[in-house]
Amino acid sequence: MHVLVVGAHGQIGQRIVRAMARSEHTSRAMIRDDSQRETLQALGANEIVVADLEDDCSQALEGCDAVIFTAGSGGHTSAEKTKDVDRNGAISIIDQAAAGGVRRFVIVSSMNADSPEHGAEHMQHYFRAKGAADNHLRESELEYTIVRPGKLTDDAGTGHVDIAKDLGRYGDVPRDDVAEVLVMTLDSPNTIGRHFELLAGDTPIAKALLGV
Repeated sequence: MHVLVVGAHGQIGQRIVRAMARSEHTSRAMIRDDSQRETLQALGANEIVVADLEDDCSQALEGCDAVIFTAGSGGHTSAEKTKDVDRNGAISIIDQAAAGGVRRFVIVSSMNADSPEHGAEHMQHYFRAKGAADNHLRESELEYTIVRPGKLTDDAGTGHVDIAKDLGRYGDVPRDDVAEVLVMTLDSPNTIGRHFELLAGDTPIAKALLGV
C-alpha cells in the first residue's frame, strides 16, 4: 500500500515512517512546514508533502491506498485547538479520503474516547474530540481501524503488547510499539471495522492483532 502518514513529524509519526521503511509499504509523509522535510527524509519517507490538516488535503491524498492518522494537539492544549486538530481536522481528512477514493483508514485515538467522563477532568475535552472523530470514521464508508493507546512513553519498544476491545485497566505503552501496531494493522484485515485498546503487555504484536 501507498500510505499517507498524517502527523508524520510527530513523535508517533516519525516512528511510523521509520517502521514503514522496513515494511513492504511505501509512505508519503504529510508535514506542516517544509523545514521538517529533512527529518522525514532521514527516517526513510518515500515521499513528502506539505499540507495543512485544517485545509484542503486532496493533493496529499492523491494516489494513496491508505491513511494512518496520528496528528494531535496533545492533551494539554486549549480546548479550542484540540477541537480544531483532533476533531475537525480528523473529520475533514476522513471526508476527503472517502471522496478521493482512499479505502483504508487507521486512526490513533485514545482510551476514554467513548467515555470522556471517566478520564481526568483536564483531559476530557481531548477525549471528547477523539470520540467525535472516531464516530465520524465509523459512519464513513472507509475500511477503518481505531487504535486507542494508553499513556504514551518514550521507553524502548518491546514488540509485545496487550490488545482488546476493552482491556479493563489503564497503563502505559511505548510509542515504538504503537507505531509498529499501526503499520502491522495495515496487513491485518481482521481489524477492519474494529476499535481496540492498546497497552504494554506480554503478547507479540502480530499474535495480539490476530485476536482483535
